[in-house]
Amino acid sequence: MTTNRANRAVRTPGGLSVRLDVRACTVVVLLLLAALAASVVLIGTGDFPIPAADVLKTLVGNGDAGQEFIVNELRLPRVLVGLLVGASLGLGGALFQSISRNPLGSPDILGLGQGATAGALVVIVLFSGSAGAVTVGALVGGLGTGLAIYVLAWKQGVHGYRFVLVGIGISAVMTAVNGYLLTKADLVDAARAVVWMTGSLSGRDWAQVWPLLALCAVVVPLVLANARGLRMLEMGDDVSYSLGVRVERVRMLLLVAAVLLTAAATAAAGPVSFVALTAPQLARRLTRSPGPNLLPSLCMGAALLVTADWISQRVFGADQLPVGVVTGVLGGVYLLWLLVTERKAGRI
Repeated sequence: MTTNRANRAVRTPGGLSVRLDVRACTVVVLLLLAALAASVVLIGTGDFPIPAADVLKTLVGNGDAGQEFIVNELRLPRVLVGLLVGASLGLGGALFQSISRNPLGSPDILGLGQGATAGALVVIVLFSGSAGAVTVGALVGGLGTGLAIYVLAWKQGVHGYRFVLVGIGISAVMTAVNGYLLTKADLVDAARAVVWMTGSLSGRDWAQVWPLLALCAVVVPLVLANARGLRMLEMGDDVSYSLGVRVERVRMLLLVAAVLLTAAATAAAGPVSFVALTAPQLARRLTRSPGPNLLPSLCMGAALLVTADWISQRVFGADQLPVGVVTGVLGGVYLLWLLVTERKAGRI
């Protein structure tokens, strides 16, 4: 097998030859290190600052009682939720963009976040539900929205632009529904709903970590196992069929996985905007590799979200600015740049 500087063929003990993209692997390692470094710094940031060295000592069980309580009980769960939410959004965004073959095929544009928000608002406004009930409502809303988009976009298969256009329409409908629900809420519930809709990691604890970690432990390996089929889908259905890919089965499986990841992330932290849009694009530019770039997108999403949370705390103080505001501003600027770039290239 021929190789170049960016790709190498690795032969496994069983005799199977595997192509290894050296640049992509390097990017994944560097993004993981960046996410972990940002996490350590973020854990040490707050009203009671803790040096990074002390954070590491505390994480391995050598801190004093006060540091152990602050790190392990207050800040570590928040950071873990941030990493898992960012990773889920990054991977979900990469799946949607690859399946739709459109850089705008993101949960933010398709309305999945708005659908999850609608489910959460129904629980908050109509039933004054607990935090756990709000999480379930957001998950149900996201899954229902994803199913509606797929059904309405289906016409002898799912075409990328039809999928995106239907998603934009669903997003507009869900936005209107959310506005109506807010008008029906009393003052306390409306304030609670607006805070949730902004997207925040404040107050997150181990109750949000374990369900999201369990979901990622099941869904992420399933997605990676179908990465080859996803790469074939990007070449078109006819080519995929000729290569032996069960197109609709793979597409449906990966769409369900993407919806689950996005809905679970939204349920855990609220609709944190634009991470799912920007992470796959930035990962692709770093790896310079065609295809879905699933692992780089996952790592980029995690690094982006914890870095944005650190910025919100460092610049505005702990819990003064929700992380969703920071990602919204940065992501909005990136979206404008992406639209200008796509227009100049003649793709939109």
